[in-house]
Amino acid sequence: MKLISLLSGGIDSPVASYLMMKKDADVVFVHMDNRPFIDDRPLEKVKKLVAILNKKTKKNAKLYLIPHGKSQSVIVKKAKRKLTCVMCRKIMLEVAIIIAKKEKANGIITGESLGQVASQTLDNIYVENKGISVPVFRPLIGFDKEETIKIAKEIGTYEISILPGQCCNLTPPYPETHSKIDEIKEAEELVDIDYLVEDAVKNAKFIEIK
Repeated sequence: MKLISLLSGGIDSPVASYLMMKKDADVVFVHMDNRPFIDDRPLEKVKKLVAILNKKTKKNAKLYLIPHGKSQSVIVKKAKRKLTCVMCRKIMLEVAIIIAKKEKANGIITGESLGQVASQTLDNIYVENKGISVPVFRPLIGFDKEETIKIAKEIGTYEISILPGQCCNLTPPYPETHSKIDEIKEAEELVDIDYLVEDAVKNAKFIEIK
């Protein structure tokens, strides 16, 4: 089994990746690079996290770096501000689908957990998944934060994940928690989501992990 993992520099996604790698999944990591809205620290954290996960699972997973700053800029300018998080995750999933096809992978891993952040609700996850053509695995969906932190400490990713370096600083003050399909379709047209996804993948970089 080969899976694409959407990896941030936070606590959740490395643990989600580990749980699937432990099930003998071969993982290809994809990191959405939010520069220029952030500095270089999240990328450095992600490279360290991949190295730790590879060592812990005796794997040799590779890492794709996907430019996401341009997409974020367009979303903030053209879509309703409350939809920023949902639209960003929609783009991340669409990017992961293209990488999955390229890598002949069977699915996608995310670190989502119900209610961990305001925008991670069943309604939002349902809308984000609409039209997604490959399985999305969410190993942490029913975990509380303490359970995730416990595993992160056990596998050695926690101390890296909590280092300074915010992955995103564009979270709206009041993110949408009950997205509607029609509303998201309208936003997708406004931002030209197909172009943003294709452009991001076209400019992807492969990062060597030592």
